[in-house]
Amino acid sequence: MIYSLSKYLSAHFDIPGTGMFQYLSFRAGMAIIFALIIGMIFGKRIIRLLQRRQIGEEIRNLGLEGQMQKKGTPTMGGLIILLAILVPILLFGDLSNVYVILMIVSTVWLGIIGFIDDYIKVVRKKKDGLSGRFKIVGQVGLGIIVGMTMWMNNDIVVRTETERSPQAQAVVFDDFYGNPEQVYLSAPEKSTQTTIPFFKDNEFDYAMLVPDSWDAGRVVSWLVYVLAAIFIITAVSNGANLTDGLDGLAAGVSAIIVVVLGALAYLSGNLIYAGYLDIMYIPTSGELLVYAAAMVGALLGFLWYNGYPAQVFMGDTGSLAIGGVIAVFALLIRKELLLPILCGIFFAESCSVLIQVSYFKYTKKKYGEGRRIFRMSPLHHHYQKGGYPESKIVLRFWIVQLLLAAITLITLKIR
Repeated sequence: MIYSLSKYLSAHFDIPGTGMFQYLSFRAGMAIIFALIIGMIFGKRIIRLLQRRQIGEEIRNLGLEGQMQKKGTPTMGGLIILLAILVPILLFGDLSNVYVILMIVSTVWLGIIGFIDDYIKVVRKKKDGLSGRFKIVGQVGLGIIVGMTMWMNNDIVVRTETERSPQAQAVVFDDFYGNPEQVYLSAPEKSTQTTIPFFKDNEFDYAMLVPDSWDAGRVVSWLVYVLAAIFIITAVSNGANLTDGLDGLAAGVSAIIVVVLGALAYLSGNLIYAGYLDIMYIPTSGELLVYAAAMVGALLGFLWYNGYPAQVFMGDTGSLAIGGVIAVFALLIRKELLLPILCGIFFAESCSVLIQVSYFKYTKKKYGEGRRIFRMSPLHHHYQKGGYPESKIVLRFWIVQLLLAAITLITLKIR
């Protein structure tokens, strides 16, 4: 809102200072500051409200050190994160930008699903919460919305450098040294391409999965893309949900992931940097930097109260939304195939559960009793069961996530 207002004032009244809001970096800075302040100030009030209404975590005794001391700790703290994301992005984001609109829709959509789940578990005291099938339906629905919007919306395009031709558009800009430089860009095109790491021509096209002989090959390739979007959103959302098991773990890991995604969005939306790194140029996607900044500020503000020992838990209200919007963000900047590296913690947590359950069922069928590979799953409980202090596990997972973030960034140059 402030962005649109400042744009109007700058154009019609030439008021000093309004031009600053046209700079992406300034608005991103304001977004992270506002999100952090909202998280810290209103977070305390939300925690008190949850305490008054006795909305506390129900703890099942799993024999983990310090576990039962957490009983009664307020949950549904994801409301703090959602509030601290949405207010700054509504104030400083370009609300006419389709990428920003999709991120807002994704945040609200998954936040509502997570809130309903927490409400059923904590307020109505039904420990199973929202049925798994309804969660999946919600995640699939969001995947369809995102995938179809990527397909149908004419503002979502990519452009590539090309040779001079009547169809190409000449663009003049200053290089890193201030010298004028001219490139030719192809016409905006709808594309199912995405970035793939470690390959010289680092672009993968979902259309490659469809035989060229098919008459409706273009339509089918987009349907494949929609299915991929559904899978990615569901997988990452559930991965973040499983990671939310120790104080500060999910919030800290997610903040590092979002910093990287924000950097990638800025690079992809900038013609100079996209050309230098030889990655896809995605016009107007740089606006997602403002959303990323707001989300990082929100997560850090939440960590103020969620760090060990936690005063509040995010619950599914936060974890489902965080994982889902990370997936949507990666899809919008066409970096979803980097997620197995960037979201390696989420991936490992999910795999540990899948391996544990599968091996237990297999051994029970074969030997008559179930056996386990891990002491407990998800993975963070394996280390907790092994006697590691909770704070040390969280810190080490953060360090591993920083390493994965660095690897993700250098894949832009390692081909």
